[in-house]
Amino acid sequence: MAYQIKILMLAFAIAFVISIIVIPILRRKKIGQHERDDGPKSHLKKQGTPTMGGIVMIIAILIMGGIEYFKYSKSIDVGEQLVAKNLIPLILVTVGFGIVGFIDDFKKLVLNNTEGLKPRYKMLGLLIIATIFTVYITKVMNIGTDIIIPFAKTSVILPMWIYIPFTILVMLATTNAINLTDGIDGLSTSVTTIILTCLTVIGIILGVKEIVVFGASLIGICLAFLIFNLHPAKVFMGDTGSLFLGGAVSVMAIYLKMPILLLLIAIVPVLETLSDIIQVLHYKRTGKRVFKMAPLHHHFELCGWHENAIVSVFSIITLIACIIGLVAI
Repeated sequence: MAYQIKILMLAFAIAFVISIIVIPILRRKKIGQHERDDGPKSHLKKQGTPTMGGIVMIIAILIMGGIEYFKYSKSIDVGEQLVAKNLIPLILVTVGFGIVGFIDDFKKLVLNNTEGLKPRYKMLGLLIIATIFTVYITKVMNIGTDIIIPFAKTSVILPMWIYIPFTILVMLATTNAINLTDGIDGLSTSVTTIILTCLTVIGIILGVKEIVVFGASLIGICLAFLIFNLHPAKVFMGDTGSLFLGGAVSVMAIYLKMPILLLLIAIVPVLETLSDIIQVLHYKRTGKRVFKMAPLHHHFELCGWHENAIVSVFSIITLIACIIGLVAI
């Protein structure tokens, strides 16, 4: 356990230092949040808050990845050399997702293109990265096409023609869900940190060291970022951060052969997505809304809940779901 704590603390320190360097630069460059007029009125005061803070996460994981790769690749232990090798696709895919979000943020916030990266191009970028990752882990790493069924304590082997589209769908859906969860101060960071912790604990239980190293790094990075992201937020992660975190959660779950477990441990992002889908479909059919505003966290805001209360309740729900998830494996 000692080495996981050391990795977490080092990642925390690195991300904290990067944050205190990057946030003032974002503020100086006036790379600030644009709030919608049709959103909750309480959000209008957030106009101009530095965003695109996901850059901190990308830089930090690249530094941590470099340190970890150097350490494990230089080991005389063949197993640790394999850990170094297996870390590479996990980090590259996560950063790749973050870069797609960065391009979107850059176009909107720096180039003042209100449309940002067109949705079809954003989805195409994510699709290409997800496809490369899925093909790589099945054809090059040969990790197999079996997935674990929670509670049943068993696994099923999927045909390749089902497994590849399924895992790609999981990656795209997870990323979109965490992106939707990023709507109030500290919510997406808090919820995702708990999910990442759950997946890291599973990695410890199963003895998958690359997941433990990767997960511990991400937890430290998220905790450092959360210091600046809690209400009242001094920085927002933007699509850079939310797509980065979505990529991280999905690659960890897929690598552990537990994508189905995400339906449970990522219950909050799942509900956020469902609320958005239900709202759109019901409004198109009837012209009426099911929720005061979607995604779900905005509904509770308009019901009079304070942002901190929403973050606390959603985090507790996630924690309970993750504890159940650990029992389910």
